[in-house]
Amino acid sequence: MYLSKTLAAGVLSLSIGTCGPLSAAAQDPPQQLKEQMAATAQAEERNWWKNAVIYEIYPRSFQDTNGDGIGDLNGITRRLDYLKDLGVDAIWLTPVYPSPQVDFGYDISDYEAIDPKYGTMADFDLLVAQAKRRHIRIIMDMVMNHTSDKHKWFIQSRSSRDNPYRDWYMWHDGKDQTGTGKPQPPNNWQSYFGHSAWQWDEKTGQFYYHKFYAQQPDLNWNNPKVHEAFKEIMGFWLKRGVAGFRFDAITTLFEDPNLADEGIVKDQDGKPVINAYGDPKLDDSKTNNLPQVHTVMQEMRAAMDSYSSTEFPGARVLIGETYLPNVAELAKQYGTRQKPEFHLPMDFQVGFINKLDAAAFRAKLNDAETGIGDNTPLLVFDNHDNPRVDARYGDGVHDLDIQRVLSTVLFLSRGAALFYYGDELGMQTTPPTRKQDVKDPIGITGWPREKGRDGERTPMQWDVRTNAGFTSGIPWLPVPPNSAKVNVEVEKSNPNSLFAWYQRLIHLRKTNASVAHGDNMMLDTANTQVLSWERKAPGEPPVVVSVNFTAQPQTVNLGGSGLSGKLQTLLKTPGAPDSSSLENIQLGPFGVYVGQVQ
Repeated sequence: MYLSKTLAAGVLSLSIGTCGPLSAAAQDPPQQLKEQMAATAQAEERNWWKNAVIYEIYPRSFQDTNGDGIGDLNGITRRLDYLKDLGVDAIWLTPVYPSPQVDFGYDISDYEAIDPKYGTMADFDLLVAQAKRRHIRIIMDMVMNHTSDKHKWFIQSRSSRDNPYRDWYMWHDGKDQTGTGKPQPPNNWQSYFGHSAWQWDEKTGQFYYHKFYAQQPDLNWNNPKVHEAFKEIMGFWLKRGVAGFRFDAITTLFEDPNLADEGIVKDQDGKPVINAYGDPKLDDSKTNNLPQVHTVMQEMRAAMDSYSSTEFPGARVLIGETYLPNVAELAKQYGTRQKPEFHLPMDFQVGFINKLDAAAFRAKLNDAETGIGDNTPLLVFDNHDNPRVDARYGDGVHDLDIQRVLSTVLFLSRGAALFYYGDELGMQTTPPTRKQDVKDPIGITGWPREKGRDGERTPMQWDVRTNAGFTSGIPWLPVPPNSAKVNVEVEKSNPNSLFAWYQRLIHLRKTNASVAHGDNMMLDTANTQVLSWERKAPGEPPVVVSVNFTAQPQTVNLGGSGLSGKLQTLLKTPGAPDSSSLENIQLGPFGVYVGQVQ
């Protein structure tokens, strides 16, 4: 925890300036200072998420402890000391609820239990307790857009048209119910995973809507009973000590009530753009980011905030999966002071530029600093649904240095930072090379243009043993061939490894007041090769960061940025020279320099 300079000075003044030993009473700080210190500690506890380091774990792939080839909760508990040493504040778990595993957990059949593949509720409680001992919080995935078709609600819903649960899902007549032809879907809406988003149900003679797989029917959020059910689900997990929730696919909760067709995206020649599944690409205008989502999130935020702070000490956090077109739409996801929504909607606009363009990064980081009011950004560069950063940014030659560049942007920018298991090692995207090896159904449907998400979900690489120490059995996905060189055991012993770089970055953001609490200001803004910025907190010396986005050496002059003084190096690319002058910062290919202005 960072102690303000004012309070630190107050404590120091009590221990100096007096000759001879102090009495026990004299050594104690005065009551007023004690109260100030307690208030500061409480504020830091409430606001922990504002500078949080959040680590996404895909439980199937993190650590197996029973030899079945699938990671489990006890495996995560076993590795908590590793996460503590790395500097992690919170773990986001992708779903561990009971599930048929069609979408590997995102098709939930029971929201108030643990899937036996991952362990038991006792294992979960142990994880929460052991994480708490290490000051690590657990964040659950909350999937409110859809359930599994094996969930008891949907089983009831599809049993008959007059079942009480019928209106919990999106059921509609087709276009040709009275003719002799086969009933047609109500409109042209598509699943994100390919083809029509409507599934015909022979028994009840209607279609149900599914934004994702057919086995993931969408819930009807126009039904108040659905709202109440999820507030109860949230309460169930809050009572077990979780620190909050990451809301999956949250912008897709509502659809156009008139069922109007979506627009077809066309290329510059006016021809329909065809996606990986062979379907015309649609504009998502009737099924994504509708305004009613805000009302639901205001309700969920109020429900979570209503839980007793004495029963559940420390602030809880709501994180949103918010793929949005611009910062104005992102800003809406925070809500207002009177009607708050997410603490941390994910900002994908920086980390998913997907090309090393200094000007584009500068513009998007400036958006995050100036376009969301006084809210806190949550930068995201990687997750379980996208190829890892090596596949999106690497050049095959300088991949390690490029990952240093990207992680520097992630951890030394203002706000919270979210990263994906194995990023700290430089784990690479390793997609299957044959269709028969694909596990992810979207890879089966879209092969070969869409190979699925197996490549970014491969087992965590712990050591040089068989299966990289992930399992004693047969891993559910193959361990990548580079695991003998890219693993925790090897990298923890190498001071120049990517793991060591992550540790230093995270330590810096927690111990340097300007990095922990300061604003971001872009520097040298005409430079198209190097991204530079300043972190500055009131009363603290500023910190400057420069990262080279090119494979050519660069020299940076920050002397015209209103800064003056000498530089003290805080962090730099291994082997690079120190810089003491703002006017002459030397950067190698994809080099990084971080210095404090003295």
